[in-house]
Amino acid sequence: MANFLSKTTKIASVAALCAGAFLMVSGAHSSESATVVPPPAHDEAAGASHQETAVFAGGCFWGVQGVFQHVRGVKEVMSGYTGGVADTAQYERVSEGDTGHAESVRITFDPSQVTYGRLLQIFFSVAHNPTELNYQGPDHGTQYRSAVFPTSAAQRYVVNAYISQLDSAHVFKGKIVTKVEDYKGFYPAEAYHQNYLTEHPESPYIAMNDLPKITDLKQTYPNVYRKRDGRVQVVLRAALTKRRLLRSNRHGQDKTPCAPVSALPSRKAAHRSTRR
Repeated sequence: MANFLSKTTKIASVAALCAGAFLMVSGAHSSESATVVPPPAHDEAAGASHQETAVFAGGCFWGVQGVFQHVRGVKEVMSGYTGGVADTAQYERVSEGDTGHAESVRITFDPSQVTYGRLLQIFFSVAHNPTELNYQGPDHGTQYRSAVFPTSAAQRYVVNAYISQLDSAHVFKGKIVTKVEDYKGFYPAEAYHQNYLTEHPESPYIAMNDLPKITDLKQTYPNVYRKRDGRVQVVLRAALTKRRLLRSNRHGQDKTPCAPVSALPSRKAAHRSTRR
């Protein structure tokens, strides 16, 4: 019982810290707010297959992996590198920005439960901002570019048509810069990068840049959202509860300090501490 209470106290403390970090940047430097986008006018035709693969790149793969792990019909999401060759598919090398690789995710899904078009809709609206050229939020470089790597002719047709559809409808303030690139192979990232959001929801980087995406997914696409890791749910509930309390405070009495972006832990620092 003592161990249980200790563990509960620890989780509550982590949730409180994470909620504070989440609120420091919500509405300012946190992950891009979700943009509601229409579904693709053209999608893959339903077939007999119950397994298909999609490969997307949209900034840091931690958050993109976390988003799609919460989508019903998705069987597996792997973080990795796409666009370059096998010899340079290591994090430190890819971080130099000249390998041709993009941090990406390989999504294995059941098209009878969730279509490729729906995954694209989530990718363009929740998982990242497709109008940011060679960066996402605080992460800059070609390795953080927005890209889709079709694994079939049908996927290529659907994504090209969808980008044209969204641009023609002026859904975003800026032009979509997402590249549709040839798929040359996917190289899984190092083990310490896998499942990073679900295993480290208390990380300030995750709280600021990625947990808001999970909330956006749940609110924007409730029909495909599914719960995952319990710690993520605890952190999200704590953050949302405090946000509601702040909104109900008519006199603006809250004294939560706002740390400048430069004072917050960098993603590379998070990587180093994880590897230790």
